[in-house]
Amino acid sequence: MNEEVELAQAEAEELATRACLAAGANTSSTRSLVNATLSAALYGPAALGFPHMVDYLNSFREGRIKCDPTPTLARPFPAFFVSDADKGIAQLGFDLAFQGLVEAVRNFGVAVFTQTNSYTAGELGYYVRRLAEEGIVGLAATNANAMVVAKAGGPAVYSTNPMAFGFPLGDRSLPLIIDQASSATAFVNIVAAATEGRPIPEGWAVDENGTDTRDPAKALTGALLPFGGRKGANIALLVEMLSAGLSGGPWSLDTADFRSGDASPAVGLTVIAVMPGPADDDRVGRAHKQALRLQGHGVFIPGVDGIPFPRSSSHGVKMPRHVFEAICRFSST
Repeated sequence: MNEEVELAQAEAEELATRACLAAGANTSSTRSLVNATLSAALYGPAALGFPHMVDYLNSFREGRIKCDPTPTLARPFPAFFVSDADKGIAQLGFDLAFQGLVEAVRNFGVAVFTQTNSYTAGELGYYVRRLAEEGIVGLAATNANAMVVAKAGGPAVYSTNPMAFGFPLGDRSLPLIIDQASSATAFVNIVAAATEGRPIPEGWAVDENGTDTRDPAKALTGALLPFGGRKGANIALLVEMLSAGLSGGPWSLDTADFRSGDASPAVGLTVIAVMPGPADDDRVGRAHKQALRLQGHGVFIPGVDGIPFPRSSSHGVKMPRHVFEAICRFSST
């Protein structure tokens, strides 16, 4: 079993901030990335919190992320925001557009944010969680470099192409957050298995010859499989069109690897924001009751798990020791 390190939230935030600045990130990029990382660590999949931050730190150093970007934001339609991240992190461009996006969706009932030319989006649930905190329903989609085959034996044509959906469930209640890849598993889970030397389940990936494998190291040189066969591949295509198609960003087939080289992946991200009806209709309260009702039938409802929202500042943050040590090495240089 891998040893974990637990830090107070303030300690984790300070460590992450020092590491980002030491890796070369400017203060605005650092703040956006640290906020997103803490959010993932507290509410999202742990692997997309501090373990994924190591990918960002390496990418700042190695040139895949521009350390001092100048994102631009255009508004070609009243409720349509178009961002160019200038090869920086996706979270920064979203942060700069966020207030305008919220104001637009409250005015028009629906608004769209689409962005190109960024590093990978990190935890996709973060974007819809931000909206849910404002009482807004969100749908997000993003792509990255090709690592998923449409069918076993075929070439890698899609990224894991995740989609995230968030629905607010009321004050001091965790929103319902569905955040999942179009692949049978997220890429970070393959990386974690390879790091920890444990096998992966059948049906997750194929090796470089297109043969099903349980060896994560072989999966890293091969490709991931879509969930549900052709239906999962269709979802990956849907996400590809929403993210790369709508933003004008590169298709996954044309996207640089986000873990090697010195080229920006320059990927796309699209977030659709929707008001959950007029305030006096209490659609949020109705949704909360339905989520609890389904939970009573034994249905897994992502987010409805009794975790206080927001978490107390006294709640600690855990990370694998090797991740903690990697971040410490950055923070001390």
